[in-house]
Amino acid sequence: MTLVFIVMGIFLTLFQLLRGGHYLMFSFMILLCSMLMVYWRFEHEKLKTTTLMFMAILIALAVVGRLAFAWIPSAQAASFVIIMGAMSLGPELGFVIGATTALVSNLFFGQGPWTPWQMFAWGLMGFTAGLIAHTVIGKKVVPLVIFGAVWGFIFGWIMDAWSAMMYVHPLTLKTVLAYFLLSVKFDFYHSASNAVLLALFSKPWQRLFSRLDDKYNFLPTINNEGK
Repeated sequence: MTLVFIVMGIFLTLFQLLRGGHYLMFSFMILLCSMLMVYWRFEHEKLKTTTLMFMAILIALAVVGRLAFAWIPSAQAASFVIIMGAMSLGPELGFVIGATTALVSNLFFGQGPWTPWQMFAWGLMGFTAGLIAHTVIGKKVVPLVIFGAVWGFIFGWIMDAWSAMMYVHPLTLKTVLAYFLLSVKFDFYHSASNAVLLALFSKPWQRLFSRLDDKYNFLPTINNEGK
């Protein structure tokens, strides 16, 4: 698992050194790395076809959620779906949901040098959401809301770091801080939308997933043990 993140870091570093060139190739490299997590999961637990179908549905919902909120700058229903899906399916599949959501949704918003970084940021959001699923953060609404709100800013900082390295010249502490401050408003919109959606809908979605799993048995065994 650590090796996968090291390889991703190498890809993103090479991508940055090429000044954003070949972004589609690097997007698919990040996607390939996320697929390695699925293969790792296969080695530890046999994934059911229904689990993969559920994952595909979540990716589709996240893409639709991003499209639906496109008229509000930086508000991301996609992040809510990624967090909830990752908490149900675990960190490895959560990363796949996040990374694939970025790649597929950018078919509508436009692919570019930002795509690999969005894939990494949303993938990391899903990975961490899967990790906290069975902790007090994932089981209580208030800590989960805080988690989502914080990730709204972390996502923005990751994207700011990429764009600052790409476009800010000269690259000094002063210019980087000024660049980050310019995006605070948009990061706040992302943070606020995560917090509101998680506060209103996290428990209903968890109950819905539980009822559907009782009927169709699609959630991974390791997650069922945490109920």
